[in-house]
Formats: sequence, C-alpha cells, structure tokens
Amino acid sequence: MSILRCTRLRPAASYTHARCLATASGPSTTKASFRDLLATGPSFDDFVADKEQERIVLGNAKGPRLPSYLKTSIPSGASFNKIKKDLRGLNLNTVCEEARCPNIGDCWGGKKGANEAEGRNSATATIMLMGDTCTRGCRFCSVKTSKAPPPLDPPEPENTAEAISRWGLGYIVLTSVDRDDLADGGAHHFAETIRKIKQKAPHILVEALTGDFAGSLDHVSLVAKSGLDVYAHNIETVEELTPFVRDRRATFRQSLRVLQHAKKEGVRITKTSIMLGVGETEEQVMAALKELRNIDVDVVTFGQYMRPTKRHMKVDRYVEPAEFDTWKQVAEDLGFLYVASGPLVRSSYKAGEFYIENVLRGKGSKRIAGTVLSQESAVVDESDRI
Repeated sequence: MSILRCTRLRPAASYTHARCLATASGPSTTKASFRDLLATGPSFDDFVADKEQERIVLGNAKGPRLPSYLKTSIPSGASFNKIKKDLRGLNLNTVCEEARCPNIGDCWGGKKGANEAEGRNSATATIMLMGDTCTRGCRFCSVKTSKAPPPLDPPEPENTAEAISRWGLGYIVLTSVDRDDLADGGAHHFAETIRKIKQKAPHILVEALTGDFAGSLDHVSLVAKSGLDVYAHNIETVEELTPFVRDRRATFRQSLRVLQHAKKEGVRITKTSIMLGVGETEEQVMAALKELRNIDVDVVTFGQYMRPTKRHMKVDRYVEPAEFDTWKQVAEDLGFLYVASGPLVRSSYKAGEFYIENVLRGKGSKRIAGTVLSQESAVVDESDRI
C-alpha cells in the first residue's frame, strides 16, 4: 500500500491542478532481495572445494577455433623495417597490410639467418596499386570499398619503381584494387608501373596479380604485353560458391577467360589461387583444377580462408595440413608447373622463392616437360647439368 499525499493548488481560471507525491510505505524490496541473494549464494568454501563450478563462456563457442598452426609471430627484422619505411615515405599501399595477411613478416623479412643482401634478395612484397579503396565488395576481403574511390595518383608508377629499385628484391608482386569507376579499369596505370620497374631494375621479376577488368580482354592484353614475367588472376573459390564468396560482378567463367587470354598474349607463366575452408567439396575443387589445366594455367596455390573481421563471411572449417598436402599432390599429378599448398599460403606468399627456386633454377624440371616455352626449357636443362 502507498500513502498518497496531495497538495491542492489554488484554482487558476476554470481549471484545478493537483500535484501528487508517491512514497513507499515499507522497507526497500530491492535491498532485501540483494541480501537474500548474498545469503543463498556460494560461500568461500564453495570456491576452494574440488567441485567444479559452472563457467561462463565468452565469445562464439559454436564456431571452429583457430588452430595453433595458423598462429604467426610478430613481424620484425632489418628487411621488414626498411620496406615499411620506404612504403610510408612514398605513400604506397600493400595488399599485405590492407588484407591483413598473416605472412607479412615472413615475406618482407626474407630468408632467416641470411645476411642483409641475401635477405633483401629473398624478400617478397606485394604492392597494391591505384589506392586502398576497391569498387567491389567480396565477402572474404578486408580491403575498404566505395562506389567512388579517390582518383589515381599519377606519380604512383614512378614512385613504385623507385621504391622497388631501392629494396634490391629479386621478385615483386603488383596487385590492385578493382576500379570499375575507370573506363579502362586501371589497365594503363598498371601497365605503366610494370614498364617503369623494368626500366629501373630489369633484373627484377614482376608478377602482376590483376582483377578481371570487367571482362575486357583488350585491357587484359594491355597488361599482359607490358613486360611482366607472371600473369596472376585468382578464381578464389570453386564455381558453385563464387556467387556467395565474390562480388556479384565477378564470375568463375570470366576469370577463366582472363587467364586464358593472358596465355594467348604470350605470357610465359599464368597463376591462380584457391581458398579452402569456405564450404567447398572435393568434387568441386577437382572440377576447378581440371578447368584450370584445360586453359593451361601453370601455377596454383591453396590456402586457408581466415575471417578478417566479424563483418565478413564465417569460416566453414579449418583444413588440416595433411589435406593441403593431398591437394598439392593432386594438382601436381594433373600437370601444374608448380603448386604451393598450405594453411598459411596466399597467392603471393613467398612468390619469389617458389618461382625462382622451382622454375628458373630448374628444380621443377620433371614437372615442366612440355608445359613451358622451349627457351625456358633450355635454361632448365643447362642448370640441371651444372
């Protein structure tokens, strides 16, 4: 029960106003309930007893947990620090940073235990051209997206070539955001960067990891004829999952056409990458590999999909290292020139090491037979004799 105390105000005109105050008639029930809760709750003896208490689990307990083999160390080293400093000074972007790649320390740091010169020569960096904002929104990618990204930076080709010539790298990977807002998709900008690099440092091998240029084969030709050494374009996943993983403007068949046309334009090595752990089946992966061999793709890489943020698609499963080894053997048996397969492998992961060690220096000569140009085979044969 509550006692209502009413203070009646003087009437104003024809209206009567009343102000009522409510006060509690008894002791606070909230405090009483809290005392009861403390009295009936666990005591000190309960905490020190052997009986296990009920635990509160934070986070997503139903999703797959990150295995230990996918955890990496904090990047460091002289080569890593020099590359990072030059990137900041010349206002350049890398997919290593923008896509949150777990291998950044391994790639930028070069060969462990090597001297400074050897470390730089074995290091690999992936420069991302045309800004850090993409016009597409793939569900696996952490790069920023916008319908209207900032305009291109005209000095970027020159700055990129200057930075790469300083580093003394043996192999460089160039990639870019998709620029559907540009008439040529950025193909001229991409090709100009490659030509500048070859002018300043002709000894450096250049891999171009491009988008699909909205299916324009003329723009594919422009980049393919710019003087690059490897033309890469990622199919990312199997055909059946492409609509759910990639942006709606990207299709599996369109990606195959890009790779096939690059080979027709005289590119020596074509390359692609497949993510595992997004819901694919063995039959679907096998079908994708056969499609790639039908258009003479030379190099394929397999890696584990890792969710960049909670806004991106979930990981279906974490693939065991043994399964990656199996896919490596399967792809080699199908006739691929080189296969990189492992949980932490990415399209450009240790690209220089893989390419140089297994192609130019002849260590993959047994699998090369009949798949590369005659002049490359001659180089392989000569190195084998040495």
